[in-house]
Amino acid sequence: GGDGADYRNTSVPKTYDDMFMFNSAVMGFGNHTWMQEVLTSFDAIVTNVSNSYRLQEECDVLSLRMAKYKGNINLPEYKAVMLASMRSLCKDWGSQHEVSWSWLWENVERMLKALMGKP
Repeated sequence: GGDGADYRNTSVPKTYDDMFMFNSAVMGFGNHTWMQEVLTSFDAIVTNVSNSYRLQEECDVLSLRMAKYKGNINLPEYKAVMLASMRSLCKDWGSQHEVSWSWLWENVERMLKALMGKP
């Protein structure tokens, strides 16, 4: 029986970007196009986490790119998809990973909210 779909040729995403796109669709955020802007900037954000000036610069650029999106931008949704994607890709994922990546995103979120003029 079933719906006739053949999943044998469906490959599991291997990169963060691919896993993120997969999870955002599965979690119902596929039409949240602003997430693509964050995804595009995410490597630079992570790479520059230890340099507060550069991290702020990346958030400045990201906030400008996100400003063109109409509708609601709910930043915690990115965190949910990010963590789901990381858990899928990192075989030895544990509480330290969860705390560290959550800390990173919460800092980025705080900077973006300040730039986006929201409380």
